[in-house]
Amino acid sequence: MGRQREFDLDEALDAALCVFWSKGYEGASYTDLTQAIGVERPALYSAFGNKEALFLRALERYYGHYLDFFPAALEQPTSKEVVAHILRGAADLNTRYQDHKGCLGIHGALACSDDGEPVQRALVDARAGGEKILRERLERAKEEGDLPKDADCAALAAFVCVVLHGMAVQAKAGFSRDTLESIINHTLSTWPSK
Repeated sequence: MGRQREFDLDEALDAALCVFWSKGYEGASYTDLTQAIGVERPALYSAFGNKEALFLRALERYYGHYLDFFPAALEQPTSKEVVAHILRGAADLNTRYQDHKGCLGIHGALACSDDGEPVQRALVDARAGGEKILRERLERAKEEGDLPKDADCAALAAFVCVVLHGMAVQAKAGFSRDTLESIINHTLSTWPSK
C-alpha cells in the first residue's frame, strides 16, 4: 500500500496558481512550485504528473475561481453594459493582488520555448474561446437592435479583447487601477450606439 498524500490538492493548486500567475509557465521552476506547495518533487509528480499538467489544472482553477465576472457580464442587458462589466472585472482582477498582477491567461505563456508550446496553445485557444463567446453575445445585441445594423460584431469583440489584453500587460507593468479605469472610460465612450 502506498503512502497517502500529505497535502490538500485544492490548496496545492492555489499555491501553484499563484506561482504561475506571478512568474508564468516557464518562469516557474520546480523549486518555486515545491516550495510554494510545501512538498517534494516526487509528491508533486504523483499528484499532478508533470509541470504542464499542473499548469493546465491551475489554469482551469483560475478560470473557475477568478473569471466569474465574464459569464455575469454576458447577462447584462445592453452590449455597452456587457463590455463595461468585462473591462471593470478584468481591471479589478489585474490589480487586486500585489504579488501577481495582470492575467494568468495572458502572462502564463505569452512567449515560450518549443517545450512550452502546448501550454501556449491552450492559452491561445482559451482566449479565442472567450472572444467567440463575446462575439456571439454582441451578435445577439445586434439582432435585438442594441447595436447598429452595420456593426461588425467580430471586430468589436476583437477590439474589446485587445483592450483587455493590453490592460493585463500594463497592469503587470505597474499601471494603477485608476489608470485602467481611464482606459475603460475612453473605450466605452467610443462604443457604437443605434
